[in-house]
Parts: sequence; structure tokens; C-alpha cells
Amino acid sequence: MKDFISFVRGIQQKYSLIDLKSVRSIYKPRDPFSNKATYGHVLLLAGSYGKIGAAVMAAKACLRGGAGLLTAHLPSCGYSIMQTAVPEAMVLVDPRSHEISTIPEDLEPYRVIAAGPGIGTGKSAREMVKKLLENYQHPLVLDADALNILSMEKELLLKIPPNSILTPHPKEFDRLFGPAETNVHRFELARQNAAKYQVILILKGHYTGIFCPGETLFFNTNGNAGMAKGGSGDVLTGIVAAMLAQSYTPSEAARMAVFLHGLAGDIAAEFYSEEAMLPTDLIGCLGKAFVKLKETQE
Repeated sequence: MKDFISFVRGIQQKYSLIDLKSVRSIYKPRDPFSNKATYGHVLLLAGSYGKIGAAVMAAKACLRGGAGLLTAHLPSCGYSIMQTAVPEAMVLVDPRSHEISTIPEDLEPYRVIAAGPGIGTGKSAREMVKKLLENYQHPLVLDADALNILSMEKELLLKIPPNSILTPHPKEFDRLFGPAETNVHRFELARQNAAKYQVILILKGHYTGIFCPGETLFFNTNGNAGMAKGGSGDVLTGIVAAMLAQSYTPSEAARMAVFLHGLAGDIAAEFYSEEAMLPTDLIGCLGKAFVKLKETQE
């Protein structure tokens, strides 16, 4: 913990740690008399030719995270892949075969929409993101290429619905809000832009930071270097969407998702090692992470 204290030294904002005790205080056990509608319907906008794996990982993580229903909107090249890899998911196919170009006409059924994993940054994907921001007024989960598109067309930042959750890694963050000279400088930029755009920023990395307008800054305390592999962010996107679908507040959803993601990573590292573990192993260990969370309540 000494390295953590050194890491955050110089931050002017009050901060709190996300640990097992704090997550236990916001965890909502499932109601024995519930049904799939109780836990929300998620729409996932993800994938492009060669990157359907990102959509698959986000979809699996969303369902393992507890969402009641999931519909994945994909380019048509991903239809068979998703139906085979994630049979629990429903699939809508885009008119285009290799990339997403639009959104479903009716967005009313969805409690949460997550967008970005593997969509690319071409013209069609940019038009899709614009349509989404113009037609959906509830909190979104935006990651990966959705963030890269926002960095290319920064005027779109003003169209993001309040309380949306953005999940950049440091390079994505710097493209969005400008380069930071130090980590502390990046934290200050995150605090300012979370307030400016009224969004929640999950700044991914060692001791992931969560910046919420008007709230304490949160730092996560688990996770490991084995999670530093392509696909881990797609898994986090799915978990964040699942938490929102289960009616956690956006702030609670961010904290729950980041902690469970890190806890699953630590469990995976114990079994596979940091070197050999894969992002898909995080999904496989989510169940054990939930069990460990519940054990603290008994």
C-alpha cells in the first residue's frame, strides 16, 4: 500500500478506496422471486470484420455479470460467430456486412446501451455513434473505438447523455482530453472533464481511478499486470453494462464493475499466472469473484 500512497500523493481531491468491504456495502443480492426482466435488457453495439472477438468478450462478460437479457447488434459477418460463441445472446445484424452503420429503430426495450468494442473508426462507425448520441438520452457505456471516434469529433462530447460511463485507458484519455505530463495531471484533467461533461470516467490502469461529478474520487485496490492484454477492456465494458442493467446507480455500477473485474483477474492469475492468463479467463472467473463477494456477507 505504500506505493499507492506515493502514487496518489499530490492529489488535491478527497479520495476513497474500492475494496471488498466497500463493494459489499452496495452489492444487491438477487431476489428469489425475480425474473429476467428484473435484471435489465442490454443492447451491445460492437464488432467489425476481424474484431468480432471484442463483441463476443463484451457479450459474455455482460451475461456473466448478471444482466437479464442481452441483444448484440453486429455487422452481418459476426452473426454465426456470436450465435455459436454466446448462444444466450440475441443478435441483430446491421445492413452492412463488415461494420456497423446504424442503430436499431426501437431503443425503448433497452435499459442500457454499450457501444465501442471492435467497431472501428471508419465513416459508418462514426455515423452510428452520432445516431446513438442523438437518439438515446439515458446513460451509455462508451469504450474503445467509440472513445476514439469522440476524440476525432470532439463536438460529440457535448451530446453524451448525463451520467454515461466512459472507460478510457491512458492513451484513449489523452486523445480525448489532451496529453498529461504526469499521472497526477491526468487525474486533474479527469476530474475537470467528468464535471464539464457530467459523465463518469473510469481511467483504467494500475489503481484504476473512477471520477464522478461532485463525488469523491475512487481508486480500485485489486487487479494485476496479467490483465494488461488486449480484450480486458472489452470484458470491463460488458460488466459495467451488466451492473447498470441491474439498477445500480452509474457511480455504483462503475465501482462494482471495476472491483469485480480486478477480483476476477486476481483469481485468474492464481490459477493461470499473470503471463499465461487471458481476458476470457476473467470472464470464466467472474463466478468465483461473486462467490467471494457473497462469502463476506455470511
